[in-house]
Formats: sequence, structure tokens, C-alpha cells
Amino acid sequence: MRPRIRDMLCAVAIGALAFGANAATDTEKADKTNYDATVAKADADYKAAKEGCNAKQGNDKDVCLKQAQANHDKVVADAKATRKSNDAVASARDTKMEAQYKVAKEKCDSLSGDAKDACVKQAKQQYGQ
Repeated sequence: MRPRIRDMLCAVAIGALAFGANAATDTEKADKTNYDATVAKADADYKAAKEGCNAKQGNDKDVCLKQAQANHDKVVADAKATRKSNDAVASARDTKMEAQYKVAKEKCDSLSGDAKDACVKQAKQQYGQ
């Protein structure tokens, strides 16, 4: 009776972690979409700012253009930093999933026969191995 309860709890935990992995891929897509949208807006703002600088002359125009470029570069750099940070989080998540898979597989070693085969199969499926 106890091994069956342990197996069921293990299966529930594995399922919850797999659900988190699927949600993470959706998050990665959203991060890319947000990054692309931020860069597109920065490009549009830069273009508009450059056009606004055309009314100026001499050094004032040069300063205006440099400020427009600096604003654009800042927004793009912040977007890249956010995306890289999110990529680092995704990488950490993948490392954790691999580690959890190894734990789940090791727990399967206490079983034998069909129960062990089913446990290993479930661990592989849930952790994408």
C-alpha cells in the first residue's frame, strides 16, 4: 500500500514540474515578442526623434541626434538585458529539470519489474528525456 501512495505522489510531483516546463516555453515566446515589440518601438521613436532634429541647426542638431541615438541605444540595451536575464532563468530551469529527472530516475531504482519500467518511462516523459 505504501509504495503505491509513494508512486502516486511521485507522479503528481512529476506532472506539476512538467506543467511548469510547458508554461516556461510560453514565457520564452512572450519574452521574444516583448523584446521585438520594444525594439520596434525604440526604432520608431528614434526615427521620429531624428526627424524632430531636422528643425535644428549646427551643434544643437548634432546634440539632438546624439541624444536620440543614446535614447535608442539605452532602450535596446535594457531590452537585451531583460531577455538575457530571462534566458538565464530558462537555462537554470532546464538544469533543475535535468536534476529532478535524475532524482526521479534514482527513486525508480527502488522498484522492480513493470513498476520500475513504468516509473522510468514516466520520469522520461515528464522531464523531456
